[in-house]
Amino acid sequence: MAISYKKLWIVLIEKDLKKTDLKALCKLGPNTLAKLGKNESVSMEVLQKICRALGCNIGDIVDYIPD
Repeated sequence: MAISYKKLWIVLIEKDLKKTDLKALCKLGPNTLAKLGKNESVSMEVLQKICRALGCNIGDIVDYIPD
């Protein structure tokens, strides 16, 4: 199972935000931001924080890529 956060980075660009802005808005730790950058799994709680901060749904920031 592969996960891609490419959509998240596109949403940030559209909202004129940087990764550091996302980190501050959602109170994310540096390890969580690194995991997102490497397309690694993060908790549902983290995804909820991001969706709440950006006003979007999980499908707007995450893609599931079947093997």
